[in-house]
Amino acid sequence: MITLNVLELLYKKGKTKYWLYKNMDMTYQNLSKMLNNETASIKYDNIERLCELLHCTPNDLFLKK
Repeated sequence: MITLNVLELLYKKGKTKYWLYKNMDMTYQNLSKMLNNETASIKYDNIERLCELLHCTPNDLFLKK
């Protein structure tokens, strides 16, 4: 199973979900679902924006469990 590692990255950067919401172009509800791994897919644009905001690579965003 592949999951998002964004909450861990936010914690390490000292940022909050609210900060991420204010910088992403999506609703808080959709962002929350994405962060809680409750979505079946993620747009490439969102992956790119997450990488820009968190100064990471797509490889850093995902974990294989």
